[in-house]
Amino acid sequence: MRKGLRAMALLVLVAACGSGNFSAPRNLDNACSIVNQRPAYLRAMKASERKWGVPVNVQMAVLYQESKFIGNARTPYRFVLGVIPMGRQSSAYGYAQALDATWDEYREDQRRFGAKRDRINDATDFMGWYMAKSTDVLGIAKTDARSQYLAYHEGRTGYARGSYNSKPWLLRVASEASVRSNSYYAQLKSCNKI
Repeated sequence: MRKGLRAMALLVLVAACGSGNFSAPRNLDNACSIVNQRPAYLRAMKASERKWGVPVNVQMAVLYQESKFIGNARTPYRFVLGVIPMGRQSSAYGYAQALDATWDEYREDQRRFGAKRDRINDATDFMGWYMAKSTDVLGIAKTDARSQYLAYHEGRTGYARGSYNSKPWLLRVASEASVRSNSYYAQLKSCNKI
């Protein structure tokens, strides 16, 4: 009986260590509610802002658009004939929906080989790094949520080519990200979080 109890206790401990709270915060339209529920999010975004200069509200708007603040978010499956799964639409994963190759580039560049896409600190540092490079390469202001989102979604090369201009849905989403960024800024200011 004691062995069984020990084994069960060990199993519960291992399961607790390996699981994470990847659910979205409630009320994603209210920045104050988000950071009150998940103070670690605000700490991570402020650290990224200090390091890279990308404002918290811009990071939040992109996180909302990319993953709805779900740490283990993945792209949907592709199906053949509507029923046969053929893998995911892309390798995007985690809070920031970073692609495998871009994530590897970040880890190499920043010497952060243990960084994980489903950890908020790593995801926000990645976003700050990516957006700061977009500023350097493309001249996009770090406060310009619309253009930063377009460069984030299309990649810097795609953004430079204007690939987003042939995607009306993406232009609409980028405009929504800009509106959300402005709304988050006003909300965070009203609750003294920035």
